[in-house]
Amino acid sequence: MSTEAEPDQFPGAPHPRSHGALFGLEEAEREFLDAYRAGRLHHAWLIGGPQGIGKATFAYRAARFLLSHPDPQADAVRDARTLAVNPASGVSAKVAALSHPDLAVLRRAPATEKKAASTIIPVDAVRRALSLFASTAGNGGYRICIVDAVDDLNIASANALLKVIEEPPPRALFLLVAHSPGRTLATIRSRCRRMLLRALPEADVASAVRALPPPFGDVDEATLHKAASLSRGSVRTALGLLDPHTIALVERVRAMLERLPATDRAALHDLAESMTGREAEADFALLLSTVHDWVSEVIHKRAGQGAVHLARFVEVWENIARAARETQVLNLDRRPLVLSLFDDLADAVRHAHAA
Repeated sequence: MSTEAEPDQFPGAPHPRSHGALFGLEEAEREFLDAYRAGRLHHAWLIGGPQGIGKATFAYRAARFLLSHPDPQADAVRDARTLAVNPASGVSAKVAALSHPDLAVLRRAPATEKKAASTIIPVDAVRRALSLFASTAGNGGYRICIVDAVDDLNIASANALLKVIEEPPPRALFLLVAHSPGRTLATIRSRCRRMLLRALPEADVASAVRALPPPFGDVDEATLHKAASLSRGSVRTALGLLDPHTIALVERVRAMLERLPATDRAALHDLAESMTGREAEADFALLLSTVHDWVSEVIHKRAGQGAVHLARFVEVWENIARAARETQVLNLDRRPLVLSLFDDLADAVRHAHAA
């Protein structure tokens, strides 16, 4: 198996195909198991939800179970309470190594010494992977294709996948991971059984982190609790917060956002000043993601109040995102963007209160 990290793999953490522990998704497991036992397993599942909550982990877990238990009427399937498979089994080892003959995985290619990680899943990769379905499974069971993630397909590769999903061969299963399922090609969505996974409870986020090998799993309790509380139900986000400096910056930015439309100009200028220089690139990215999450929360909370309360927030965030891209591409001073960001959000809050 390649030692290169996947483009969307958290640095240092095990990949979902080799780490089978799953937390907070018991209902999804029951839904899948019940369908399999009853002989009603739909041929394509669109597994949607926020990043970092276990969608890919679920997909690989489901694949391991079906590859280990090709007969839905077997005692092991009838008695199963979860989709767990012995991690020391041959199937688990082959899935982890991407060497199982009845499993194809579509994903962005990792970086190499000569090439950066790919940004899309190209159509040629889809066609190569789908050649799996030209033959029958080795044990008469399922042939499975995991797409991680369908968000990374372009139009050509999505249409190539659609052709097989429209007319699937017998005993074929497609597990499509989608971070933004609403943006998935409509013709693909219409042919999938949708499984929408929610953000995890804080306790499940903490348990998922604890289940990882060091240095993640042995983090101190106070740091883990704080990271889980700020994670918005995402294990991936929690992993990025297992650092006192990161937590402090997120709390600093969120405190300033919660006070809007009031702003402490001295504190705001200090924050902007801290975002200068090459060494602050990670902090700047964290600031932007924290603002994005806050804006998303505001929009969600005000969803029932009508478009007039939300339009300004959407407009401001789109402007921020565009300005951030220009700042990065043109290597511009980040300080004006930070100042205007808070000023524009303060204006959006005032506008919402007045509406």
